Amino acid sequence: MPRYSQEFKYNIIKKMMPPENKSVSAISQETGLSEATLFKWKKEAKAKGFVITDGESSSEAWSSQDKFQIVLETAALNEAELAEYCRKKGLYVEQVEAWRNACHQANGGIAQEAARMHKALKEKDHEYKKLEKELNRKEKALAEAAALMILQKKARAIWGDPEDE
Repeated sequence: MPRYSQEFKYNIIKKMMPPENKSVSAISQETGLSEATLFKWKKEAKAKGFVITDGESSSEAWSSQDKFQIVLETAALNEAELAEYCRKKGLYVEQVEAWRNACHQANGGIAQEAARMHKALKEKDHEYKKLEKELNRKEKALAEAAALMILQKKARAIWGDPEDE
């Protein structure tokens, strides 16, 4: 099994990254490397944080993980640096901004949904306690009525019915 230099691997991986976005099969045909090797290198590069698409040329078809990685990479860039980054990757600044806004809204939506669900849970808990309290009251009343009926039967058995006299 041949060993490849890090520089060679990086140059191959770079072809999978924007703006080229070449597919593994295309690179395999071009270089003669096996697809298994290329997929392994691609997986390793993604684990290291590289943005490697699945051969999609349209950036809107990229996975949400790839878009999020772009947002992370560009978070600290000023406008000029962001424009340069986008030119190198074949992106538009507006796309990156839209992805950044989507990330912000996703996090805000989760917090709002959590707060709404927490409030609903509190209301359900309050309703449950109220129903449980009423059930206990009714069980006590039922037990008291049953006890009175038993006492009444015993009193009739001992002293007889009052109408009999």
